[in-house]
Amino acid sequence: MTASVAAFGLLGSLATACGTSGSGGTTLRLVVPEYGATPATSSKAYWDELTADFTAAHPGKKIEVTLYPWADVDREVARMVQEGNAPDVALMGAYSDFAAQGRLYAAHEVMSIKAEANFLPPLADAGSVDGTLYGLPFVASSRLLFYNQELFEEADAKPPQTWSELKDAAKALKKEGVLYPYALPLGPEEAHAEALIWELSNGGGFTDSSGGYSIASEKNTQTFRWIKDNLVVPDLTGPVPPGELNRQDAFAAFLRGDVGMVNGYPSLLHDAKAKGLKVGTLRMPVSDAMREGEAPPAAGIADWMMAFRHDGNRELVGSFLDFVYEDKNLSEFAGRYHLLPSTVSASQASQDAAADPSDGQFLAALRSAQLYPVNEPSWLQVSNTIKRNIGKAVAPSADPKNVLEQIAQQAARDEASQQ
Repeated sequence: MTASVAAFGLLGSLATACGTSGSGGTTLRLVVPEYGATPATSSKAYWDELTADFTAAHPGKKIEVTLYPWADVDREVARMVQEGNAPDVALMGAYSDFAAQGRLYAAHEVMSIKAEANFLPPLADAGSVDGTLYGLPFVASSRLLFYNQELFEEADAKPPQTWSELKDAAKALKKEGVLYPYALPLGPEEAHAEALIWELSNGGGFTDSSGGYSIASEKNTQTFRWIKDNLVVPDLTGPVPPGELNRQDAFAAFLRGDVGMVNGYPSLLHDAKAKGLKVGTLRMPVSDAMREGEAPPAAGIADWMMAFRHDGNRELVGSFLDFVYEDKNLSEFAGRYHLLPSTVSASQASQDAAADPSDGQFLAALRSAQLYPVNEPSWLQVSNTIKRNIGKAVAPSADPKNVLEQIAQQAARDEASQQ
């Protein structure tokens, strides 16, 4: 998911229009995750407004919305599909397993040509299987390196452009007593995001040029060995071992002023400024081995909307999707949760309206970002393996190569189980 938020128990069916639940030409069943952190910021308000506007413009049509916490939505949709009760449209963290089962409409079957062509290219690529778009990107985020400007000034540290400069800044921050000179969240919440950010900055990644998994590549091995030797062993990553530090805890520590540097996304920038923190953002520093002028892509993450095939629902699903992806509707949702819209026109409008130049940085990074290999049906299983184990690669007693090879072997088994 693009933003991890505290689930507050709001789940179950939220009927936005009366009518029977079930697919068909008059009623559309929609399952979505909760993006809000409190009842006051619940996503219910957005979907209530959107579906009321849609049904007003489409007399006789009804939308029924079911809202689940992020921790539950993927599992609940999978359960519905297994029970033969798939929704018409779902928004969640992955799509490719359903596409592989032939359960989804391709975008060209349910969206206008203009709407399908409007998705940002890296998101459309990640949403496509064998050149056909099935996962419709909804909102997204890119990752930039955040640094606490006041802590940097106190430590006389410079914003880093390379790994060696990052290490130097971390050492200076440590000397000033900063608890987390660099916050390295490789705990199970979202370790795969931090891992991908570092891998990309050394020319690596989870997959190779052919699209196959390359988790234990030489470049990735070099990356984790560098992190271990230069940040973890010298105690520059904080009092909590990286494998036990979750992203939300790292963000909370940053907002308390206990962190010098952390990779984050747009909503963290909003939260930091709301607390009065002076924050700088920049692209992730690159390996010193990278060639002069070589700029690897930023890491990008998207949430995916998908349309399930049911007899008689194609026309209604298409009308609803075209409505959801109108600029004003998509931008309204992205703005509420400080995320990035997934379309060219909405992202351009957002950048034109951005009061803070850092917001434009995130949008610019997203246009060329590399996303998780979500178009691999095995990705859900593989990502879980990465999240549970990648933190072990930087433990002081670990051999990063052995840890990555073990993860790669399990990924191969996960991939084989999908074939």
